[in-house]
Amino acid sequence: MDLAGKVVVITGAAGGIGAAMARRFAAEGAATLVLADLDGDAAAALAGGITASQAVGIAVDVTDEEQVAELVAETEERFGRIDLFCANAGITSGEGLEASAETWSRTWAVNVLSHVYSARAVLPGMLERGEGYLLHTCSAAGLLTAVGDAPYAVTKHAAVSFAEWLSITYGAKGVKVSALCPQGVDTPMLQDGLAAGHIGAKVTAAGGAVLSAESVAGTVVEGLAAERFLILPHPEVQKYYLHRVTDTDRWLAGMRGLAASLEP
Repeated sequence: MDLAGKVVVITGAAGGIGAAMARRFAAEGAATLVLADLDGDAAAALAGGITASQAVGIAVDVTDEEQVAELVAETEERFGRIDLFCANAGITSGEGLEASAETWSRTWAVNVLSHVYSARAVLPGMLERGEGYLLHTCSAAGLLTAVGDAPYAVTKHAAVSFAEWLSITYGAKGVKVSALCPQGVDTPMLQDGLAAGHIGAKVTAAGGAVLSAESVAGTVVEGLAAERFLILPHPEVQKYYLHRVTDTDRWLAGMRGLAASLEP
């Protein structure tokens, strides 16, 4: 995919990877960027600082299917189409078995159902045109695990699985799908976890290089150009993934050891 001239929607766009993608996509010549975030003021501020592309920022709760449908409908009405939809919003919990039903529900809604809602809304237009691209931010946790964060590990696996299903179901109909699966990224999500002493954040930071969000955005551009399903800013994730698949018992033992070494 060549981003030049494209109409792009990004959720969770106000900070971290979402904001970095917005700036990089503008530099790549995207015609229009629709930046959606729960914090509408922050999304609007980001849009106001982007001059290379037409950019608008709006408040959207991705767990509300009606709001997601309105986001898609209004973008299509105003700009004619959506070439690339980036379902990027995500949350962590930092909790294990003690996580409440409310935490599980919220994490599931943001990390999985928001992807379902956006696909439902944007696919009809893409299928009618016979082309379109879905980029789902899924995390390396969706291929491996998230030590210390059961809701995040489970929902990110589900997110990868849903992206695979979309690719299988619609790939032959002109719709491309990529799953972005970074490991440690220097964003508030990771830094807040480290500050709180969450073991999952410690494992992530210890598992490989902590990349800048800008570096991840650069890898996204490369992955979209190659139309790769798995976009892996951390190449070592592929190695870990292969270890997990080919010798699961050994991989589990290694993860137990890593987790134990970082416990207080």
